[in-house]
Amino acid sequence: MTFTLKNENIVDGPDKFSAYQQKLFHPPTPHEDFSAKIENKDCRIGMKQLAENSISLVLTDPPYFIDGMGDDWDTQKLNARVKPGVIGSLPAGMKFSVEQGQELQRFLSPVAEEWMRVIRPGGFCLVFSQNRLAHRTALALEDAGFEIRDVLIWRYEGQAKAFSQDHFIQKRKISVEEKERLISKIGGRKTPQLKPQGEMIILGQAPRDGTFVDNWDKWETGLIDVNNPLINATQFPGTVIPANKPKERYGHMTAKPVDLLQHLIRIFSAPRALVLDSFAGSGSTGVAAILEGRRFIGYEIESEMADRAQERIKATFYSKTYN
Repeated sequence: MTFTLKNENIVDGPDKFSAYQQKLFHPPTPHEDFSAKIENKDCRIGMKQLAENSISLVLTDPPYFIDGMGDDWDTQKLNARVKPGVIGSLPAGMKFSVEQGQELQRFLSPVAEEWMRVIRPGGFCLVFSQNRLAHRTALALEDAGFEIRDVLIWRYEGQAKAFSQDHFIQKRKISVEEKERLISKIGGRKTPQLKPQGEMIILGQAPRDGTFVDNWDKWETGLIDVNNPLINATQFPGTVIPANKPKERYGHMTAKPVDLLQHLIRIFSAPRALVLDSFAGSGSTGVAAILEGRRFIGYEIESEMADRAQERIKATFYSKTYN
């Protein structure tokens, strides 16, 4: 095994896992076919260094291109202006514009083309998407050559974010009678945002090389493993996948639950397959890949977040090796 973690902006020094790691007197016993790597760079640059047909599964959560979460994503700036569920004066996701979807598709299109280049024939590409812009994500994948196989739903229990209008009416410089009339006429109606209870995951697949059997024999991709799903293990896995939001987000606003990612990796890739996350964030996909016995490569453009992802992957690797 080669265990590689790369972050171009990291300086060696103590970290929050040092106490645990100091108890390990010897490095892990190498496993010949295992590797995990985080690169602190823009995936649009990093993926060009990957060989064609080298990736078995893409599992990633790109910027959603809402409320400042675009290709200029800056975690510190976002955190500075965010209260729980609120950005500025509006609930997260309530700043609507047609341009958001167009910008998302323009951003994802060259990324999807790289996914298409590096993925093996029959390989799956699973991309999380903000629900109202999911069609743009699907179009970017389809235009790059992927077949859109399905749309999965990560089901969770969210918080209602719709706004009452009473407060805005009360702030108007109009008579009390006019305020009462408007409030009565609106009748408690709110802004058009139902309680969120799920998030879409676009499921794309690269064209196969021959039949399903021939493609699997050559590339070990293109078929799904339904024998031992992590979530609802007694049921055939479905398109609606219940998983609680993670309690610990490791500083990332849109962190995904590791058990959900494990579930997807287990179904859509083979053991020892190479999993790619182009927008690695806090490293949850890498953690899930290690836990499922897969190899992993991830890219994260923010150096601080890449550092956190690296430490999580390190800790997961040591824990899995010694426990």
